[in-house]
Amino acid sequence: MKKLLQSTFLLIFISFSAFSQSNETLFFEEANSFFATYANNNLVNYTELQSNAQLKKLINLIEEIDISNQSDEVKKAYYINAYNLLVINKAVEAFPINSVLDDPGFFDSDKITIGNEKMTLNQLEKDFLLNKYGDARYHFVLVCGALGCPPITNFAYRPDQLEAQLEQQTKLALNNPEFVRVNNGKVELSEIFKWYRSDFGNSDKQIIGYINRYRDNPLPENTNYTYYNYDWSLNDFSKSVQVVEGESQLATNQSRYIVSSTIPKGTAEIKIFNNLYSEQKNSDGNRLTDRSSFFTSSLTALYGISHNFNIGLSARYRRVRNNPLPSSPFSVFGSGEVGSTRSGLTGIGPMIRYAPVPKWQNFSIQSQFLLPIGNDLSGNESLPFIEWSGPIWITQFFNDFSIGNKFSLFTEIDFIIEDIGNSAEGHVNRTSTPVTLIFSYVPTTKIVLYALGGYSPFWQQDFDYFRQFGIGSKYQFTPNLELELLYTNFSNEFLAQSGGRAETINVGFRFNLR
Repeated sequence: MKKLLQSTFLLIFISFSAFSQSNETLFFEEANSFFATYANNNLVNYTELQSNAQLKKLINLIEEIDISNQSDEVKKAYYINAYNLLVINKAVEAFPINSVLDDPGFFDSDKITIGNEKMTLNQLEKDFLLNKYGDARYHFVLVCGALGCPPITNFAYRPDQLEAQLEQQTKLALNNPEFVRVNNGKVELSEIFKWYRSDFGNSDKQIIGYINRYRDNPLPENTNYTYYNYDWSLNDFSKSVQVVEGESQLATNQSRYIVSSTIPKGTAEIKIFNNLYSEQKNSDGNRLTDRSSFFTSSLTALYGISHNFNIGLSARYRRVRNNPLPSSPFSVFGSGEVGSTRSGLTGIGPMIRYAPVPKWQNFSIQSQFLLPIGNDLSGNESLPFIEWSGPIWITQFFNDFSIGNKFSLFTEIDFIIEDIGNSAEGHVNRTSTPVTLIFSYVPTTKIVLYALGGYSPFWQQDFDYFRQFGIGSKYQFTPNLELELLYTNFSNEFLAQSGGRAETINVGFRFNLR
């Protein structure tokens, strides 16, 4: 009987140990698969993680697994992965958010569960890793859900590889010019080195010495340094290509049609937006007799000088054709003898985009100044109008708002002055203040559908306006290539009074460069 009881307890112990080992192995395998799928380009795809079964399974494992009897290497790898997963899970629960700081208790008050033990994220970070093991390299693998953190990996940390992984990630961080910023002898460090100064040696010399252990190009021992502001923006892959009327921020546009932020430092974007405007006019009072078509191809190129300030260049090419009906809007591309036609590069100039309030991540101001190219752009007896003869100054205010996980509303208010400084007799600068609203729906991570409405008064002696309503879509071929299609119905005071009508057909491309 005694032997039977001993055998039974031994069997139970072996079964329990096998179960425990199985769950730990499962955790590391599932975590590795999870990061490979949802951590891309150092960012997290929070949009795809809504109600995600794999994430929920990992959180359940974290809550249930007891690793108290495991080796230190298992504990270290486990807690690093658990911290990163729990941060992601809390951000998903609060999504959409612009920053983890939008939740005041994210790190210090809200409790998470590890092995049936309640604690905060800060307790997990400090009590279970930093204070217990005294290894500053954890600062380069624990990711707090912000762009200012060292980048999140697309793999899990594993006990048998942990030492090499810690060395690799620390070396990558301290050689990253965005993390340790060196410009013309001026050195700026992440505020991590200020908040956790004692972890790196306390004195300036010791901190520089720690950094130099991992740098390919060491800093001078007597380096004087300052700290740049920590970027608490959510490390969200779906906001990483943020688009303002097709002009983006970094990598993809999954959660919204338009996001109004600047593009990040060191990234570039090229946008080509083609607009075909065609109107049918009533010239004899009884029927539509004439067509005027304008094709405009706008090129914009932006570069991120900093995360909140971009510079760039804009250029405009136009074709115009006036001809009798019946005719097609696409006749503007033809070369027939009927009607008057004209084409050419009409303007080029600088542009900037600025995000003045760091906490308002989806608000920015863009301004461009187009200088005219060519003579008699406004037309004469033999040439049709193709562009204003004076410079054009366009200032745009962008903002957007998420509505749940699938919808958003974009708002734009512009201030436009055209034909500046034209010396023609009786000339008055043409000033307008267009307002645009775009409501978008995102059925999949690659497709965006939207409805557009716009109204613009022209503030001049003879008041005029235009209004337009349209529908459009975008398709994300790759994180670096996007196609946009848009159709609008267009009207103004002249067309409304004369019984005319107009429409626009638009095709846009956006290219993201890193």
